[in-house]
Amino acid sequence: MALLAGVPALAQPPSPPPAAAAPAPLARPFQAATASGAQQFTLANGMQLIVQPDRRAPTAVHMVWLRVGAMDEVDGTSGVAHVLEHMMFKGSKSVPPGEFSRRVAALGGQENAFTSRDYTGYYQQIPAHRLADVMRLEADRFEHNQWPDEEFRREIEVVKEERRMRTEDQPRAALIEQLFAHTFIASPYRRPVVGWMSDLDAMTPDDVRAFHARWYAPSNAAVVVAGDVDPAEVLALAQQTYGRIPARALPARKPREEPEQKGLKRIHFKAPADQAYVALAFHVPRLARVDGLDASDRDALALLALSAVLSGYDGARLQRSLTQGADRVADNAGSDASVVGRGPGLFLLTGVPAAGKRAEDVERALRAEVERVAREGVSAAELARVTTQWAAATVYARDSLQAQAMDLGSNWVQELPLDADERLLRLLRGVTPAQVQSVAARYFGDDRLTVATLVPQPRAPGAESTPPPAAAEGADGRVH
Repeated sequence: MALLAGVPALAQPPSPPPAAAAPAPLARPFQAATASGAQQFTLANGMQLIVQPDRRAPTAVHMVWLRVGAMDEVDGTSGVAHVLEHMMFKGSKSVPPGEFSRRVAALGGQENAFTSRDYTGYYQQIPAHRLADVMRLEADRFEHNQWPDEEFRREIEVVKEERRMRTEDQPRAALIEQLFAHTFIASPYRRPVVGWMSDLDAMTPDDVRAFHARWYAPSNAAVVVAGDVDPAEVLALAQQTYGRIPARALPARKPREEPEQKGLKRIHFKAPADQAYVALAFHVPRLARVDGLDASDRDALALLALSAVLSGYDGARLQRSLTQGADRVADNAGSDASVVGRGPGLFLLTGVPAAGKRAEDVERALRAEVERVAREGVSAAELARVTTQWAAATVYARDSLQAQAMDLGSNWVQELPLDADERLLRLLRGVTPAQVQSVAARYFGDDRLTVATLVPQPRAPGAESTPPPAAAEGADGRVH
């Protein structure tokens, strides 16, 4: 429920054992171990360390999470958080551009990074006995990220191409970008993570360096390690690497609350496409905590359950009602309750009209299904089915070190406890049919709604419809 290879170089010489390093300031325990054995510590400079032992295989996942993303940018530099993620692979005082990835590969590891509205993350999966090596590499670029302007000029073109491939050339992605830009007024969620093209055109190397200096502070970061490791040994390594980074203050974060919407908003987006597409966005509460819930938190939980009832499994309500039968109105339809994040919550309903149907038909059908829940409610059996699926997903996630580390890191970003997934599952099991019916009745009126409709335009001669690319490859060979 938590809310992503280059050519191998010659192997580096063995690193000195931890005992060879000078003693670092002691860390203090932050939180007792969870039932799964995860432990959290605070280093002397304010950086967090989260360790999840899992001895099933001699491997480990090492991640660095930063509580900074696109929502922390300012107008005129949209996309800078994502651009910095790219530039973090372009060198430090002691590691030349491109060498970071070559060294990780030489250690037998794989690595990548990701940026969202809420956070930025970097990770490596390596043999457990090479953990010290990647911690030294990552701590070095965290503190000493450094690259010539020419590297930026090359990489910004990679980011622009990523924007073209993943957004501008994909009508539905471009429509969702427009939907967010119109749905939010004050919230920074209105800006795309990849940035507006005009901002990328105007971005300078110093814009990126300034963002790094402002936000890449130890107190704004957490190191997450999951795998065949001992927490005490990982703590010692963290003290010797990350613990040496000087502490510094973070900028004040000012609230940017989204004002109440006062009426329905509607946009029509024209783009070359074979089919229309409609997306409905409703302002809803976010889930801010999993302990001591207030009314908004309880509503957010019920909205999660509502979304699962609508489209959380094969044969769920939207699929049965909109996409099946001789009189079906949609080729596909779905819902998403985006209620876990640092910014405001949003509930999405989306659909693609079937042959002979219009986007307006799908819009009416989507709203009718929510109105049906508001009028008739849902059954206890439906809720039991989706909570069983959530429980299974939570259990299956433990099979993956990557998933374990992702859950721990995302929980930290949201300022939730390490075991938030287990707590959330218990809370979801307690959601009642009456609560689901109540949120369906209260949060889906016109005053909370923005509708975006894709209006298909003729394609240029010779142009073909292509699915969105799974990823874009950067100049360094990484997949973004």
